[in-house]
Amino acid sequence: MNGQDYYIPAAAMAISLAFKLPALRHNWRDPLLRSVCALLMLAGAVFAFAAPPTIAAVNRWTGVPNISAPLVYCLITAFSASCLVLVVNWRGGPPEETRRVSRRWILGYSIVIVALVVLFALGDAPEERLRDLDTHYANAPYIREMIALYLLAHNVAAVVMVAMCWRWSLQVRGWLRVGLMIIVAGYMFNLSYDATKMTAVVARWTGHDLDFLSTLVAPPLASVGALISAIGFVLPLVCQRMSDNWETWATYRRLGSLWQEVQISAPAGTPSVRMAWWSAAELRVIQRESDIHDGFLHLGPYFDRGLRERAYARAVAEGSDEAAARAVADAAMVAAAVQARSADPEGQVIGAGEETVLDTADGPRDLLRISHALRHSPVVQAVRQQAALSGSGRP
Repeated sequence: MNGQDYYIPAAAMAISLAFKLPALRHNWRDPLLRSVCALLMLAGAVFAFAAPPTIAAVNRWTGVPNISAPLVYCLITAFSASCLVLVVNWRGGPPEETRRVSRRWILGYSIVIVALVVLFALGDAPEERLRDLDTHYANAPYIREMIALYLLAHNVAAVVMVAMCWRWSLQVRGWLRVGLMIIVAGYMFNLSYDATKMTAVVARWTGHDLDFLSTLVAPPLASVGALISAIGFVLPLVCQRMSDNWETWATYRRLGSLWQEVQISAPAGTPSVRMAWWSAAELRVIQRESDIHDGFLHLGPYFDRGLRERAYARAVAEGSDEAAARAVADAAMVAAAVQARSADPEGQVIGAGEETVLDTADGPRDLLRISHALRHSPVVQAVRQQAALSGSGRP
């Protein structure tokens, strides 16, 4: 692999991190978001500093032959810890338990990082090796232990990640399950990387030469595994956000029928709230719900409880369940009240029915059902036609 093969994944990680930084700035205390950003940053750093041109540059700048080796190993170890911490925070649970487990992984891998630095300092690796340090110094005192330690730490993290994500994927559905299965696939490549690296190193210990496994086979496996794993981590978060936004916009659109229906109830001269085109979907839904509830208040004097009860009974008779029948009854009462309000331009209440307030205890779901019934229920259409013919809003 040449430098480009390392720098392209590093750039991809940097771009992903750039998209996450604004959210991190506004939600710094979110442990899941911090974990995602740490993972993307460390993954990009691993690729950037593991590239042979970067290895040569770091060695040259520091004047220490092979100083890049412990640097890259420490970054790989930190990346392994960040993956474990991310899964712990992602899965959730009691906050104290989550923090305790995260601290244990961080502490354990921090000790490994310190040990890697100490072992390199104690060892002797005078000849610069850009691609085959693992096998070239496989029998050198202390350097040998440093190589084995980083491979062992990486392998432990890979095994734990596969086990955790596989078990978790059996308990969930949707994008989360897809992401977890992608992570498992990515870490299978990481396990293959560990296996090829360790095989080449052990071969050196036993007097054999399988260096090609370390220099030619392992690096592509690590690159593919890291990219796949990163996709698995990011995909569910991105897709869930997109799904949430889609649902919010769908709610906004589905409330349109009810919102338009009650607009007539607004007093003359009431200023309409205009929202900027860039306003968030959640804010638009809140404003639309507020407009609808304001409309209910203005239509209240025209609501007919008896009409609602008759519409409810008819909807039940036609096979609607309780929730749907209640929505049909409320929609019929709203439609009749709108007709009554239209026939009363002076604002004098027609009829003597007492003011009724719609029961929307379920929040937006009730409003959505009422809005749907306004457009699609035959009961509501019949009430609307009869109210229009009578000119009084009373069938």
